[in-house]
Order: sequence, then C-alpha cells, then structure tokens
Amino acid sequence: MSEIGERDVRAARKRCTTCRQRFVPAAAGARRGLAAYLACATIAAAVALPGEAFADEAFARCLSGLRDDALARGVSAETFARSTGGLEPDMSVLELLDYQPEFKTPLWDYLAALVDDERVADGRAMLDRWGDTLAEVERRYGVDRETVVAVWGVESDYGKSFGKRPLITSLATLSCFGRRQAFFRSEFLTTLRIVQDGHVQSDQLVGSWAGAFGHTQFMPSTFTRVAVDFDGDGRRDIVGSVPDALASTANYLKRAGWKTGEPWGWEVRLPKGFDASLAGRRSKRPLSQWAAMGVHRVDAVAADARAAVLLPAGPSGPAFIVLRNFDAIYSYNAAESYALAIAHLADRLRGAGPIATPWPTDDPGLSRVQRRELQTLLAARGHDIGEIDGMIGARSREAIKAEQARLGMEPDGRAGRKILEALRGAPTGSGRQQGAAPLR
Repeated sequence: MSEIGERDVRAARKRCTTCRQRFVPAAAGARRGLAAYLACATIAAAVALPGEAFADEAFARCLSGLRDDALARGVSAETFARSTGGLEPDMSVLELLDYQPEFKTPLWDYLAALVDDERVADGRAMLDRWGDTLAEVERRYGVDRETVVAVWGVESDYGKSFGKRPLITSLATLSCFGRRQAFFRSEFLTTLRIVQDGHVQSDQLVGSWAGAFGHTQFMPSTFTRVAVDFDGDGRRDIVGSVPDALASTANYLKRAGWKTGEPWGWEVRLPKGFDASLAGRRSKRPLSQWAAMGVHRVDAVAADARAAVLLPAGPSGPAFIVLRNFDAIYSYNAAESYALAIAHLADRLRGAGPIATPWPTDDPGLSRVQRRELQTLLAARGHDIGEIDGMIGARSREAIKAEQARLGMEPDGRAGRKILEALRGAPTGSGRQQGAAPLR
C-alpha cells in the first residue's frame, strides 16, 4: 500500500462520499501517506477497485439513500423509480465544480462575447417579437423589458442554448460525489418534484452541469420559489413557454428588490486622484456625496439614493455608479462581471453605445463573430478544433497556443485580438478570410 501513487490518491479523494479527512499523498512521506490511507475505508475501496466499478457501486448505494429522502419530501416511489431507473453517474461534472468563467475570464473577454453586436441585434428582435408579452410582464412585475430580455440573452442566447446535460443525471451525480453534496441533493429532490408535478417533462430537463435549466437558467429550487404560470396553461414551464420564462425572470428580480423606474447605474468618469479604496459594490453612500467628490453623471435619480462606485478592472479601467437594481441583477448569479454583462446588454438594447472608457489591456477580447473567424483561421492551418461555433474550448485553446508559439508570442491560449490580427496577416495560401469581422 505504501506504493500508492499521488494520482490514485487524487482520484480516490474525488470519489470519496463519506470521508472528510484530508488525504496525504504517499509522495509526501510513505508513513504519513499510508496512515492516512488506512484511516479512510471509503478511499481505500476507491483505490482498490477500478474507478468506474467503484463509482457505480457507490452511486447505487447513494441512490438507495436518496430514495428515502425523496419519499420524505413527497416524491412518489413511482416517480423516483421512473426517473432513476438505469441511471449512471456522470463523473465529468466533478471537474466543473470549481470552474466559473465569471471569475476566471478577464472581464474584457467576458463582456466582448456576451455583449456583442450579434446579441444586441438578436435581443432587439426578441423585444419586437415578444413585445405584447413583455409589456404585460413589465406592467405586472415592474421590471423593464430590456433587463428581462438581457437576462434571457446572456443565460441561453434567447433560447438557442439551454445546455446539453440531463439534469437528473448531473444532480444525482453531484448528490453522491464531490463537495456541496447537501446542496445538490436538495436540488435533485426538487427536480423530481418538478417532474412529478407535471411542470416540465424529465426528457426536457437538460441544462448546465450544475442543474440550471430553461430559457433563463433557473436552478430547481429557484424555479420552485419564483417561477410563474404566465400563459395560463396550468404549468410553470420555463423550458417550453417563453412567456412563463420571461415573467418568472421578472418575478425573480422583483423579489430580489428591484426598484421600478430606477436604473441599475451608469458609467462615470472619476476625478483625478479619486481614492479607489472607496469603491466596491457594498460601499454605498448617497449620490450627493459622490457628486461632491467629483464623480460625474449622478443626477439621474434622487440625490439621496444610495449608490456605490464599481471599478471592475481597477482604477485605470471603466468606472460605474451602481444602485439597488444592480444588486438585484447580481443576486441572479453572484458575480459582478455577470451583473455588469446583463446591465450593459440591457443598456445596449435601449440604444446606448458600448462602454466608453477603454479596458486596461493592449489585447482586447473578441466578439463571437471574431471568435468564429479565429477558429476558421486555426482550422485553415490544420488544427482540429471541432465545430466552428465561437466557443473557445480546450481544442481551440491548444491550437491558439501552438500558433502563438510558432509566431513568437506568449503561448497562453487566450483568444484575443493580437492572435487574430497575427493570423489574419500570416500567409496560409490565401489572404484575409472573406467576410472577416472588423476589429473595433
């Protein structure tokens, strides 16, 4: 046993469902590694058995326990059996537990893809198409239509991309493996109730790895709390009913503290020598105080409204005044970059222009049109990047690294304007790709 490798230990720790003791790799010391190994029978089983065999066995035991919890929560034995019969764990979701692009992606890259001309044009088309519905949503919940549609656009690209993972499989797996099992167990059991109550059919419940689903990507518990039957068919269906999804989103924001008629905030210019330590979403003070400090364009609402200065890229980048409605948007996904994307897209849908102050980078992010062009250029150089879809995944990043290294650039795999411009100018047997997107 003293020869157990670190890779085995990492795999065992990932699969362990009951042991909470930190495991010490044998590489750190055979005696300590062996003692920790022997202290946890579940991890010992994980190492002793093949990975898939252990996962299947542990999953079956876990499902048995979940059945008892489900019955206690009002899920019938028939619903549980129908939903979990033949179910196998999807261990790939564990790799995504700690990945959130809102926190790992440079903000200028994040916004460049989420608030591009394509998404603005599509959003305006949705405002026209669903105008009557949005007018009634706005009247009933007090949330402006542009903000509701902006959430729709960011969350699912206006219903084009719900995610592909079966919710019951993902949530059952996360209920049995990895961290935050209690949270995901509750979401799993709630999903079974949604199916049992007939709101959404189980085969329509596909979404993100974490269990968000529908046009505006609610978690099951959020669905239960705030989803509404806006079209009057007796079901709360945010997958098959756009009216239900839009109204449910407005209801969420209303219950999160939305103030009708008040903006989320706006971009501002800071006075010279502004103390950046005063900034922060939670550091609110009356607008009149910000005005006295020389923070301009603070006269759009009452001077006693409490606001904060947000510097998402530091004092050398864009600055924003944010009000209560920004917090309501923030509650949807608890990331300032996400809230800023929603707020900025809503402004663009109202006819506003791009953020005026440049981001503090010499390599700005790419729109989806530009990302597709970059992928086309990479494919033309023989890289197997899969579908040209504007989504920069692992294969696209590896191809970018290879081209960056070939061109003498830092091989970081980032899809920015520098690599796009470099590949546009590099010979491939043809000139610039026809229809290439301009760099703005």
